[in-house]
Amino acid sequence: MSPITKTHLLVLAFAIAINPIWCSPSSKSEVFPEFTKWHVYVVNGLNDNQTLLVHCNSKEDDLGIQNLSQGANMTWSFRTNFVHSTLFGCYMSKANAHAALKVFWQDIYLFQKCNWKNCIYIAKDDGVYIKDFPNDCDVFAKKWEDGRR
Repeated sequence: MSPITKTHLLVLAFAIAINPIWCSPSSKSEVFPEFTKWHVYVVNGLNDNQTLLVHCNSKEDDLGIQNLSQGANMTWSFRTNFVHSTLFGCYMSKANAHAALKVFWQDIYLFQKCNWKNCIYIAKDDGVYIKDFPNDCDVFAKKWEDGRR
C-alpha cells in the first residue's frame, strides 16, 4: 500500500470543500443525508373549496394522480440514493391554472428549509409555497400558470 502524499491530502481536501453537505454540519443526518428518511407533503391550501389535482413522480416511482380537497394532503417517504441524484417533481392544477415544480433534489438549502426531514409544499391561491422551518414562514416557490393541461 502506498503512503499518503501531499497530493492525496490536497485532492481529499478539495473534494470535501466543494461538497456543501460537509459545510458546518450540526447532526449526523446533515453529514449523511442518505441515512435520513425524508418526507414530502403536498397540502391543498386553496380557498373556496377548490380541489387540487396532484401528480408526483421520480425516475423510479410514479405516485399517481390524487385529487385533494381543501385542507387535505398527500405525503410520501423515501431515502436518497448514494449518488445524490434523488429527484421528485410534482404537477399540480386547480381551476384554470397549473404548476410543475421540483419538490425534492439534492441541495443543502432545501435540506435546511425542510429541517433535514420534512419538505412541506402548500398550494395557495397565488402559487405554491414551501415551508421554511428555520425561519418559520412559507416561501414562494412557483406561480400558477394560466390554463389547465
